Amino acid sequence: MASRKDTSPNETPPDERVYAAITSALLHGRLAPGAQLVERELAAAFDCTRGTIRKVLARLGAEGKLTLEVNRGAFVPSPTVADIREVYRARQVVEAGIVAALCGGLSAPTKRALRAHIRAERRAVKAGSVEECVRLAGHFHLLLAELAGAPEVHAFLAKLVAKTELYKALFDPSKVSNCASDEHGRLVDALEEGELDAALATMRAHIGELEARVLAQAGGAQTSDLAALFAGA
Repeated sequence: MASRKDTSPNETPPDERVYAAITSALLHGRLAPGAQLVERELAAAFDCTRGTIRKVLARLGAEGKLTLEVNRGAFVPSPTVADIREVYRARQVVEAGIVAALCGGLSAPTKRALRAHIRAERRAVKAGSVEECVRLAGHFHLLLAELAGAPEVHAFLAKLVAKTELYKALFDPSKVSNCASDEHGRLVDALEEGELDAALATMRAHIGELEARVLAQAGGAQTSDLAALFAGA
């Protein structure tokens, strides 16, 4: 039996097309926590080979966006309330240290970089781009860690941010909000002014609000009908 073609001239490579579609579905909360992504169903939905699907699922697993289980397959993560609380608590602790390290010591180029990032966040909000808003919001926190000059802390925080981005996608995928950029702006104000108590309070409130929104929606139902979800993708 002839195999399906996975490539054609002047088109996005099939693995990138599939990766983008599944990532978008995750970030928009259209996949249920714990849902299995079955290779043959995805191959039929995307009209590509199972080899292409396998490659994409492995990539998503390496990024922490899917859970890969030996001899079982790929699943959308299904964190417990305790899991969610633990990760946000870790972020609170790590990011308090980053704020303390930066407060009152921002150089002029650093201030410009942070303000430019916040402007990019606001443009994404205005454009209504959920994926770009999520990406930029997470990157803001990683930018702070980078500016603090602690590579190991940055690497650890990157893992925590990836998890909380997924939690938001699973349980609070909703509307684009300018809350993140506004809160980030207030945090940078406090860092510039050397107001450590205000900076710490802003960071704690910001992360706490993110956690509260996720926990409020944990357990909501999304679809696991892969054929319907990816029709026309």
